[in-house]
Amino acid sequence: MKTHYTISELSRDFAITTRAIRFYEDEGLLSPTRRGRARIYTHKDKVRLRLIIRGKRLGFSLQETKAFFDMYDAVEMSPEKLHQFLQKIHQRRALLLQQQQDITAVLGELDAAEAKCLEILEEQAEQGRRLSQQNKQK
Repeated sequence: MKTHYTISELSRDFAITTRAIRFYEDEGLLSPTRRGRARIYTHKDKVRLRLIIRGKRLGFSLQETKAFFDMYDAVEMSPEKLHQFLQKIHQRRALLLQQQQDITAVLGELDAAEAKCLEILEEQAEQGRRLSQQNKQK
């Protein structure tokens, strides 16, 4: 397993711009080491980048993602911070479950609409065939 990555490699692997990666670094979400002017990212940075991108897709703000990273990185978390973290997890889980139900419902509606369109197209094609046969018989 590879343990170090360049910004170009991460950009290519995640299909995002190097500018976006530098932005996440500026926001304190990634912390590459430097070799001269080159940024060297670790496996931890790559995992964090994956989580940042996934978090964005799921609606987490960068501030929320940073807070999660900060809590996770803390050597000792107070019970209060852990409870806050758990509350955010429960809120996000509830929202995602609702979105999952909504997506399932919309997919069902799309399936029904698709079936109806296919049925209408088949009926129209059948009518066209009948008309064509009637015209041939005349």
